Order: sequence, then C-alpha cells, then structure tokens
Amino acid sequence: MSLRLGLTEDPSASTLPNYPTWGTYTYTHPVIKGASLFPKKDIPAPQTPQPAPTTPASTGKNEEAAVASTQPTPPPMTIDEVPLIDIDEFMKVQLKVAKILEAERVPKSSKLLKLQVDIGTERRQIVAGIGKKYAPEELVGKTIVVVANLKPAKLMGIESQGMVLAAGENEMLGLLGVSEPLLPGTKVK
Repeated sequence: MSLRLGLTEDPSASTLPNYPTWGTYTYTHPVIKGASLFPKKDIPAPQTPQPAPTTPASTGKNEEAAVASTQPTPPPMTIDEVPLIDIDEFMKVQLKVAKILEAERVPKSSKLLKLQVDIGTERRQIVAGIGKKYAPEELVGKTIVVVANLKPAKLMGIESQGMVLAAGENEMLGLLGVSEPLLPGTKVK
C-alpha cells in the first residue's frame, strides 16, 4: 500500500521527528494506479413509500369498487416481516366483548353490513366487510370481539365507530367470538 501511495518510508515508523513542519515531506515516487483499496459495497437504495392513490369525488357509483380498484393489494407478510410491538403498544388497543343487536346491508355494497352493537356502556354502530360471509339476520344475537377505541371512519358515507375482529387474509373466513357467556363490555386481554 505504501508504494501505491508514493511513500518511500515505512508508514508504521515514526516520521514526525524527521519532518517537524507540515508540508516538508517530498514525494519521490509516483502514485501507482491499481485496484481499489476500499471497494464500494453495493447496497440497495432504500425504498421510499409511495403515497396512496387518491380517489375522485363520489359520483354516486359503487365507491367500494372504486377504492378497491385503485389500491393494489400487497402480498401477505410472513411472520419474519411483521413488525413486532411491545406490551405497551398492545395495551393501547381496547378489545371488548360486544353483542350484535341489529344488522343490515349497506346499499350498493355486497360486502358491507351496518351493525348496531352493545359494548356494555353504550350502543355503537360499526360498518364491517362481512356481508359476503354472513346474512344480516344470522348475526343478530351473536357475541363478538370488537376494537372499541378505533377512531371513527366513514365507509360508503356511513360512520363506523369501531371494528369487528375477523379471521382471514384476502377473504373473510369468520368472526371472532367468545365460547363462554360473557357480558357485553367485558375487556379482552
């Protein structure tokens, strides 16, 4: 390496006593071109997240289909790719037992059902994408688990004040319920 840099003296030797003033060392050998001393490691550029596409204002047509067609479905994550959370983050999610009091289809949607549920301290309206699996009349009286502290959201113009828990990846396979007779509002932990 010393010769490639044009140095004539041993770089491990102390040369400070020989050259006490900066800039007094004279280079007598030319720099020899060769392979890179510190090769560049190819590191892939970080992926920047793309903003979600926006949907045009409602035209009165099926908004559910418009939203579904503009947002690509990401491939399912493997266990190793799912970000882990700690117990403090999990404790922020308020899961409660709820009893379905009423259920009806959302107009112009084959997937969405509007549910009225009892969560113990109050009655809530939840819009859920379970309409392809369940008929509204078979849900009334079921005891399910809901996320009670989710920010309200509008689905097809209807406010949803929570989320039902269901199993399934691309297709809803079933609602999460309880096997014991529990009162609405019971905390799930």
